[in-house]
Parts: sequence; structure tokens; C-alpha cells
Amino acid sequence: MRERSSICLTVDRTEVIRSCVNPTYSKVFTLDFYFEEVQRLRFELYDINSSHNGLKEADFLGSVECTLGQIISQRKLSKALLRPGGTVGKAIITVSAEELTGNDDYIELSFSARKLDDKDFFSKSDPFLEIYRVNDDATMQLVYRTETVMNNLNPVWKTFKVSLNSLCSGDHERKLQCTVWDWDSNGKHDYIGEFEASFKEMRGAIDGRQVQWLCINPKYRTKKKNYRNSGIVILNQCKIIKMHSFLDYIMGGCQIQFTVAIDFTASNGDPRNSCSLHYIHPYQPNEYLKALVAVGEICQDYDSDKMFPAFGFGARIPPDYKISHDFAVNFNKENPECAGIQGLVEAYQACLPKLQLYGPTNIAPIIQKVAKSASQEVHTKEAMQYFILLILTDGVITDMADTREAIVQASHLPMSIIIVGIGNADFSDMQMLDGDDGILRSPKGEPVLRDIVQFVPFRNFKHASPAALAKSVLAEVPNQVVDYYNSKGIKPKVPSEYQSSRPFGP
Repeated sequence: MRERSSICLTVDRTEVIRSCVNPTYSKVFTLDFYFEEVQRLRFELYDINSSHNGLKEADFLGSVECTLGQIISQRKLSKALLRPGGTVGKAIITVSAEELTGNDDYIELSFSARKLDDKDFFSKSDPFLEIYRVNDDATMQLVYRTETVMNNLNPVWKTFKVSLNSLCSGDHERKLQCTVWDWDSNGKHDYIGEFEASFKEMRGAIDGRQVQWLCINPKYRTKKKNYRNSGIVILNQCKIIKMHSFLDYIMGGCQIQFTVAIDFTASNGDPRNSCSLHYIHPYQPNEYLKALVAVGEICQDYDSDKMFPAFGFGARIPPDYKISHDFAVNFNKENPECAGIQGLVEAYQACLPKLQLYGPTNIAPIIQKVAKSASQEVHTKEAMQYFILLILTDGVITDMADTREAIVQASHLPMSIIIVGIGNADFSDMQMLDGDDGILRSPKGEPVLRDIVQFVPFRNFKHASPAALAKSVLAEVPNQVVDYYNSKGIKPKVPSEYQSSRPFGP
């Protein structure tokens, strides 16, 4: 299998299966997945001579090209083999994908203790518990410190949550060093005792059963003949909280619904003039087209029907030439969808001569339009559609208050907004919508529920590849998808329950 960008690099090869016309390979290829990149793959099939395992004397049977995103979005991708010479053969190659499970799950633990040693003269001990992970080099890393329970030899500490990765690096048998202290206000806490544990032992409390450890003070055990322990530490509950990934949702059938909104205000310049931002050069795409294609090429792999709504704002439109801030670029109000990225490009180019570029630059109406579609998805309480709105604009928006309100309301929906600034305008006021420099609030002071806006000026990528722009604006989307569904308690469909019947698109 080869991964191709400007050059082809061999990733790996399967084993050779002898004398078989319907082989099933056991070899697994491990690849890093990046949503924000188009990861092109090429699978080549060879017939190896029985006396030679190399490729020099092998017969090349054909190849299949696709992207990693296409395989992931369909879980199982089947394509006809393209034979030497470019003809399509009868042979079919099927590629399946699954995510290698990481250590992103969280563990919820509830500890208490009984009959701890009393270290204070005029009151009882003020105990707290520390849990350390023992690393491979024998060093210890503090994982969690509980709160202090004052004046109590039988403390019940608050339930807490830690990631499985921080607790034991995914190794269920890794040693955990646990120490109980008596808190002192001067910071010189008194040692009560310690015990060793592992996550494997802690799992015994998953079914509501208690797991207990003797809290031992090694010094007392050596010096005191009748010493038994310095108390008992009890794990009352261990709960594993599954943290679902972006791939869990995509492989469970969640579709990315990609929508484009284009600025047709007069500040772009007359499209017939070569200085216009909307000028259609016969050999060089303008910045609007570059940004549209760069982002659209990524998103299209996660939308099965490849039909993308496209809207314009800030222009007077036929037949009566009234100003509109949410018109369909194909002028079909009932069906604003375009067929594929090429359909978006053609609709954009076709509409330019029919418009009167005007103003102002209002984007709240288009955010509200997409939010209306996203709000219908909320009622399903399933992770089936997530909306990405790409807004391409050449200037600072004039309806900032309404836009802030629209974004705050959209932050409650399965929706992300990408804004690309076209041209050389001063976009400094647009940065506030991004939320990177602080929490965006509506005019009434309501904060966004989650950060859903990414803004970048296209000029920052003018001399970079289109892939660099896409990578910048889409890198946050996977976390935004996961954050939304986690906040709503919506789990991805189990892949076995979701059987993709979607046809493979080009």
C-alpha cells in the first residue's frame, strides 16, 4: 500500500497468498489519521511468481486509489481494480478500517477509610489520600490528591475522576503507590501509612463490591510487636467512563453536512475587473475558489451524497434585484444543493454575472439558516448529522451584535463555523468571534456553550499549499464534534448496529 502526496511512499505489504483468486489478507496496516488532511492512498495488487517473492518479476494486476477519510467514513470500502492501461476490471478490492483504541477513558473512584491512626494530640487526624503512578524507571508521578477530611479517623473522600492514561498509562497491572497523610497547617504533614494497588485490583469495585487495602506504616511494623495496621482504605466504587472519539462517531454513521456561504458585497470589486476578488481568471483560481476547494475536499469524504448547499450574501439578486443575505447560489430556493465540489465551483462561477454586488456584510442570517437545520438534528438525540458552515468574506462584518447572538445560540447545536477572510482588509475585529482570546458573549452577556468558530485570514496562507489552509481551519473540528455529543450525553452508534449502505462517491 502506498500513501501519495507529491511522491509515493511505500507504507507496507501484505503477506503472499498462494494459488487463490479470492484472497483475504491478515496483514493490518497502521496509519495515523488526520481529519484536517486529505490522506491519499494507493493499493497495488501483484501476482507473485511461486519461485520469487520480490516485485521485480511479479505481474502488476492493477490498483485502487482512495483517501483514508473515504475508508473511515464507510468503515468498509469496495472499489473495482483499475487494470494497467486504465481499464476497469472485474476484480474488487475491499478495505476495512477500525480505530486502535487508546487510553482516553476516565475512571471514577470513591474512596473511604476506617480506623486510621490518630496523629493529633488534641483532636483526631485530618486525613487525605495521595495516589502515585510508578513509572517504568521507578520514579513516581502524582496522579491525584484528595481533599482533607478534618478531625475524622473514618473519612469518606469525595468521588473523583482521572483518566486511565494518567492513572496507569493503560497498563492495568502497573503499580500504584497510595499514601495516607494527616494534614497540618504548617505543611509538615504527618505520615499515617501506605499501600500498593493496581487498576486491575480497583476494577473489583466495578460491580458495587468493596475493595480494601491495609494501610501500613513500615516503621511501626518493624518496631511494634503487636502492630497490625494503621487503618483500612476502602474503594467503594470504580466506574469506567467511556470517552468516545471523533472516529467513533464517524464510523457509527455520523455525517458531516458541509455548507458554504460566499460574500458578494461591492467591496470585492467588479468581477469583470482583474483586480476584483471575484475575478475569474482562466488559469488561476481566485482566493474564494482556493479556500472553498481546500476545505470542501476534506469535508466531502464524510458526506455520503456529496450534495452541498451554497448560499450568498450582500448582493442584489434577480429577478427583482432586492438585497439578500441568504440566497441560494444556484438561485434554486427550494434546493440550494450543488453536486460535489465541482458543482459548488460551477454554481459560484455561473452566478457572478447575474448578481449586483452590494452590501452590507451581514452573516447572522446565514448562520441562523444553517442553525435551523442543525436544530432539527437535536430532536433525534442521535449522532447522525454534524453541520460545518464555511463563510468566505472580504471584510469586517457589519452586524456584529446579531452575529454574536447567532453564534452563542449555535453553540448549543451540532454545528461548527469556519470563517476565512479573503483579501487584505483589517480583520482584527473578527478575531473576537474565534474565542481564542477569551469567551465570546452575546450582546446580553450570555457566553458560548462551547468554542465553535475558527477564523483565519487567507493572506496568511497565500504562499502556502491549499492543504495548509484546510489543516489550520479544520484541526479543531474533531474535538468540537466530540465536545458537542459528550455534552449532550449522546453516544455514537455501535459500528455493528450501523451498516453502511451508502454508495461510494468519486
